[in-house]
Amino acid sequence: MTQLPQLPAPGRRAYPPRTSAFTKTFWEALAQGRWHTTCCEACGRQTFPPRPICPHCWSDRVGWRPLSARGTLYSWTRIHAAPAVFAAEAPYAAGIVDLEGGIRLACRLLDTPGADWTPGMAVEMTVLKYEDGPLFAARAVAP
Repeated sequence: MTQLPQLPAPGRRAYPPRTSAFTKTFWEALAQGRWHTTCCEACGRQTFPPRPICPHCWSDRVGWRPLSARGTLYSWTRIHAAPAVFAAEAPYAAGIVDLEGGIRLACRLLDTPGADWTPGMAVEMTVLKYEDGPLFAARAVAP
């Protein structure tokens, strides 16, 4: 199982994820720094977010497999006029990351001093540990 760096985050999550009996496995693992998703046992393709049915071949034979913690930034934006629930966090960066292995996902980008977001740059996934649970984010990888 891939282990992600875990970073403390102040307060509670502004918009906690909805969990189900199925996704509880993902969120409990993420709270421990473990990064994984579902993989179809029929066609071999991973999906993110985790799903009980493969969206590629519709098989219900899925298992849990590690995700790569590394990837590249596909695109990004800085949000200044945020929805009310995120207004206190604005401005913040959000992006689309292509993980090694073919998964594309949207997430928060962690600004660090001197970070200059550029499509194609290397990123790594991290866990933000809020008081009420985890969220995943990406940060720039030092060249």
